Amino acid sequence: MTSAIYAIGDIHGQLEMLENALHLIEQDGGRDARIVFLGDYVDRGPDCRGVLDLLVAGQKVGRNWVFLLGNHDRMFARFMHDGSTAEAKLRIGEHWLHARLGGTETLASYGVTYTEEERVYKILDRARAAVPSDHVDFLNRLVTYHHQDEVLFVHAGIRPGVSLADQTEEDLIWIRGEFLDDPGPHPWLVVHGHTPAEQAEHRGNRINLDGGAGMGRPLVPAVFEGQDCWLLTNDGRVPLIP
Repeated sequence: MTSAIYAIGDIHGQLEMLENALHLIEQDGGRDARIVFLGDYVDRGPDCRGVLDLLVAGQKVGRNWVFLLGNHDRMFARFMHDGSTAEAKLRIGEHWLHARLGGTETLASYGVTYTEEERVYKILDRARAAVPSDHVDFLNRLVTYHHQDEVLFVHAGIRPGVSLADQTEEDLIWIRGEFLDDPGPHPWLVVHGHTPAEQAEHRGNRINLDGGAGMGRPLVPAVFEGQDCWLLTNDGRVPLIP
């Protein structure tokens, strides 16, 4: 890799944390730094709309940013398309508007509130009136991975032993156990989020940048030069090693 590339893990509606992460990146790599966002921009946090406002605005002015699809982003997009709240990967009884998932917080950030007795189609009508079309377009254009030389950026992970061309969207945005528990080498260093940890962690064959911002823990960006990784802090770069 001839130049640095930056990555930001799961944001989950934490606008102030996102602004701070972008400030740290700009201090390290300048305004034109290439940044990969690992998905899960919405749900749980206090300002999901503000996060999408910032990201959409950056995309419109041509910032050097790559946006990956997270499972929470797809749930929001599917709801806006047809009111669907179900996902095959969720636990029995859970759906996008379930308290654990955070869809309620996302809609509330657009001023859309509802009672438990209301029909989904009524909620959807209000959401379609409140959510800007460019936010929906943004969600529908997200990509499932970004490959740069020795590093593969994805939201959740990959299915071990499967070529990149044959990876499914379901695995790239939802996989956990089969990927997280595999200690073997991959063709690339896989950089992912999706599974909250106490802090960013390097497991040798993969790096998890989901430090739990959706639960109020810090959102710490990372920078990569080849497969070498540093976390960005107010005191500068801190090496992240296995």
